Amino acid sequence: MLAPGAVAVVTALALALAGCNSSTSSSSAAASPTAGSPSGTTKQASSAPGAQPGSANQLQDAYQKVIGDVLPSVVQITTGDSLGSGIVYDDKGDIVTNAHVVGSATTFTVTLANTTKSLDATLVASYPDSDLAVIKLGSPPSGLRPATFGDSGKVQLGQITLAMGSPLGLSGSVTQGIVSATGRTVSEPRNAGSPGATIGNMVQTSAAINPGNSGGALVNLDSQVIGINTLAATEPQTNGAAAPGIGFAIPASTITNIADQLIKQGKVTNSGRAALGITARTSFDQQFQPAGAVIVAVSQGGPAASAGLQPGDVITKIGDTPVDSLNALTTALASLTPGSKVTVTYTRDGNSRTADVTLGTLESSSQGTP
Repeated sequence: MLAPGAVAVVTALALALAGCNSSTSSSSAAASPTAGSPSGTTKQASSAPGAQPGSANQLQDAYQKVIGDVLPSVVQITTGDSLGSGIVYDDKGDIVTNAHVVGSATTFTVTLANTTKSLDATLVASYPDSDLAVIKLGSPPSGLRPATFGDSGKVQLGQITLAMGSPLGLSGSVTQGIVSATGRTVSEPRNAGSPGATIGNMVQTSAAINPGNSGGALVNLDSQVIGINTLAATEPQTNGAAAPGIGFAIPASTITNIADQLIKQGKVTNSGRAALGITARTSFDQQFQPAGAVIVAVSQGGPAASAGLQPGDVITKIGDTPVDSLNALTTALASLTPGSKVTVTYTRDGNSRTADVTLGTLESSSQGTP
């Protein structure tokens, strides 16, 4: 299942969720032309003059070892007519995947790697704000192999990556690439399968991500999951044809933070995402052009209320980032962290003002609530 989107760094592109349809916009991070291996990995291929004999075989051996280590932890998830991927999270049968793979369903059919036997699973909980969900096998088989999740802080440009999942229904498929960028902020469009989540700190990869890859694993050469495959770029000018080499994955730190809470509490109380504590919508000027995010309601005792913001105020800038819509406001906040201080520029009664706000934490999924 794939979902489309648009990338700010490549403005002509759209994005597709690797499992259902959606669009995205992204910001931040830089790409690197140099491919390398992850920290701690010594096997590396080289086609440059003077490369050591057998280096290509060493890299091939490294790939095959990673595939042998991780692929048994990657599953195929079927929901009605939709199909996506998931990652075995623990030996109790919990499986983490994208919220857009789960959608509104509560029951699923799961197929483990290297088998055609289907297993029944039910929804544990979903957190659409971060596009993550957990489902649980009804009768976990013996020998279930949970994946190992890596340290997102150690992901570096040029590290070799393998994307594992069920693209186009081809279960147990693997593609390879590198980490092309880190720190991307990506906004999915709203559709039947996605509420339009804005996700920060995503990993950009050149490994091919196709429909059905959503929820699958992005893996380094240390056999660690560094992200969940979520988005792939498409080219709007060619009727949504794939734009090779531009895909996005939710980082491991976000996955483990959210999944642990969903499993233990059935909900998310600490998203790690910044929030103003307001309900807002896009404001339009007299020419009916987007002109900011107007506050509809302010949470009592929340960050915005404490800074003096009121319903009717129109936010036009967060720090140095212009805000011309609700989506722009959400995207700006996604790149910030709870507890950080930011200057909010807004208009009230036609006058421009500023307020210094200490950001709070986004806790629940609610439309128009940044």
